[in-house]
Amino acid sequence: MTRPVTVGVDGSPAGLAAADWGAREALLRDLPLRLIHAWERQHHSHTSLPGPAAPSRWSEGIPLVVTDRLRRRYPGLDITADHIIGPPRDVLCRASKGAEALVVGAAGVGRLAGFLLGSVSMATVAHAEAPVVLVRTGVSEGQPLPGAEPGPPPPVVLGLDLSRPCGEVVDFAFKAANVRAAPLVVVHGWNPPPYRLYGLGAALKFGTDLSAEERASVRQALQPWRERYPGVEVVAQAVIGEPAHHLLDAAAHAALVVIGRHRRATLSPLPHIGHTADAVLHHCPAPVAVVPHS
Repeated sequence: MTRPVTVGVDGSPAGLAAADWGAREALLRDLPLRLIHAWERQHHSHTSLPGPAAPSRWSEGIPLVVTDRLRRRYPGLDITADHIIGPPRDVLCRASKGAEALVVGAAGVGRLAGFLLGSVSMATVAHAEAPVVLVRTGVSEGQPLPGAEPGPPPPVVLGLDLSRPCGEVVDFAFKAANVRAAPLVVVHGWNPPPYRLYGLGAALKFGTDLSAEERASVRQALQPWRERYPGVEVVAQAVIGEPAHHLLDAAAHAALVVIGRHRRATLSPLPHIGHTADAVLHHCPAPVAVVPHS
């Protein structure tokens, strides 16, 4: 069964940006697009219809309006739309079980403050079974479409954590780079141990040896996917320091940033995604895909 690219829409500018990005991603992957709007039977700030039934009618119309907009923009795309009653987090997490990827929007609040990720977005990222892509308002327009003739495509950036099983994360990143005919920049951040027992010369040599070992470990971890996706140009980095800082630097002109999160067996009241993922999600200007892994 074909798994669609699924987008959570709510009528906001961020939701429209997510829908547009999801439509382009579906075209790149030759997949259908599914739009979902979840409604909790409460007044929505965007509605302007009068009467007690106005919020319900407005909510039911959201996926139809977005579908019509996307069909005009992407006439060859297979689109379905659903209006589902229930808590948005629960609705989106259930929908993720049958999705290739789940796309949700995030609002910008300024370069210094980062981006505004609501409770629904964070909970969905933390609990969805499929990769979740966070899209900022206004970032989807530059993504190339099949058959277009743009300049060199911007890279896909992968944050690689060798301390955990990462096959699902690596595969998603290689596939994303492959469908875009884009290079893949792999960033592995690490920190050497303290050199309290070594002189300066020994410490430098030891650090050089460790760096070589880290680079070799990155090459070894990527080798199966290099063979599976021979057309993907890979630029691998093993850099000392906080991974989030290096990822944000690499993401300045990226088409997509891919990071992982540990898959949890149960839904917790509070979302837990790790400090690196949290920093990237709140400050990365590019779309960010968070891929669950064992």
